[in-house]
Amino acid sequence: MVNGKIPLGVFEAGLAGPAPDRRGPAVVDLKTPIVEIVAIDTPSLGDRSYLVHDGAYAVVVDPQRDTDRVSDVVAAHGLRVTHVLETHIHNDYVTGGYALAERIGAAYAVSADDRVGYQRLAVRDGDVLQAGPRMRVRVLHTPGHTFTHLAYVLEVDGRVLAAFTGGSLLYGSTGRPDLLGAQHAQTLARHQHASAHRLARELPAETPVYPTHGFGSFCSATQSEGTASTLAIEARVNPALTQAEEEFVATLLAGLDAYPAYYAHMGPANAAGPAPVDLSPPRTADPAELRRRIDSGEWVVDLRNRIAFAAGHLPGTLNFALHDSFVTYLGWLIPWGTPVTLLGETAADVAAAQRDLARIGIDRPAAAATGKPADWAGGGPLDSYPTATFEDLAAVINEHREHPVVLDVRRNDERRGSNVDGTVHIPIHELPARLHEVPADRRLWVHCAAGYRASIAASLLHRAGRDVVAIDDDYDNARIAGLPIAVPAA
Repeated sequence: MVNGKIPLGVFEAGLAGPAPDRRGPAVVDLKTPIVEIVAIDTPSLGDRSYLVHDGAYAVVVDPQRDTDRVSDVVAAHGLRVTHVLETHIHNDYVTGGYALAERIGAAYAVSADDRVGYQRLAVRDGDVLQAGPRMRVRVLHTPGHTFTHLAYVLEVDGRVLAAFTGGSLLYGSTGRPDLLGAQHAQTLARHQHASAHRLARELPAETPVYPTHGFGSFCSATQSEGTASTLAIEARVNPALTQAEEEFVATLLAGLDAYPAYYAHMGPANAAGPAPVDLSPPRTADPAELRRRIDSGEWVVDLRNRIAFAAGHLPGTLNFALHDSFVTYLGWLIPWGTPVTLLGETAADVAAAQRDLARIGIDRPAAAATGKPADWAGGGPLDSYPTATFEDLAAVINEHREHPVVLDVRRNDERRGSNVDGTVHIPIHELPARLHEVPADRRLWVHCAAGYRASIAASLLHRAGRDVVAIDDDYDNARIAGLPIAVPAA
């Protein structure tokens, strides 16, 4: 992967399958056309966008807000983008599709049944879009993730080369059916089952599948480790294709857990037509301004790693370290509309966080500062709290013959698998509204699955005046340390 772009598949005339070793640019020969599919990966949101080209013409599928990554590929190959395609009105990110299509003069294809506030190429099931002399895209209605969801089938010289399945058929899973409200979840789950079977029935078994979600996105009903697949593979492993409808629906709905709160703002933004993103550097804040912002209740976010933050930080700041989970959890926890100021060791750190935030509609940080905590404090005192391991926790219990207050901030589905016996459970996304439930007169040991969420929770609790210890350890080590593990009955 280079700059988030992964050459996924190169298809020669008459072939349908990814070339294993090809990494160079595609070259067009009208007698033997080659089509290249480039994935533009966004690990922080668990999504992929795609650019498909034959060396001259291209289509783009489900682009993220920061479309400069698309433009880089277009410029490198000297391409003309004919169409920008949306599989659905997205719930987990702000699309760059509308702004990209407007800027480059491409047709912007969105379901005719979606109510939007802009002009688009309104497409329906069975429509065929021509992208240059060789490539064409066939539209399939595949409801389930949303009611109006579409898949796009790539054909060259009449042969099916790929299916871009968005949030319908994912690798080993499907898109979740509850994002439009719990009242629609069962109906959409049944649609997911039917849509998966339609794809498997109408397309060749060897067709490669290119989903938008499923690489960590909470839009996926369940997570999988797959990075490539075909309909034939999915027919063997995907519950939507291996289970009968009733079993699939019941299992799917039973396994759903909470999804990020910021999702509620993505659909309306995408239906309205998001403006181009501004990634120019935010204004610089001095120590006095940082203190004013903290004291007024704004979020001043320290992007450094969790160990460095615990060792010393500007009082009142929160720790969301730059990480694939950064934007998901910041967007999930922040009261929507609260100004955000970013603190990073370098301007590159701030720029990376700013890009991630723009992807979910937090367009402009209020301010930023770079350097070290001493720079941000302007000579004032710093705060800190201890970190520990599960072995340290076990030692405290054994030495003092008492069980300290241990807060588990994992999700409900993780907790159902097993938990350290006697711990308090508040999922991290519920913690800001439930701080009053956390004892204020005793030291709190906070853990998650690997330490990232525990650090976020510890910084929230510490800002609220609690005495905390952040457990920076893998949950599996709790059992190894000898802590009692409870496994709830199914």
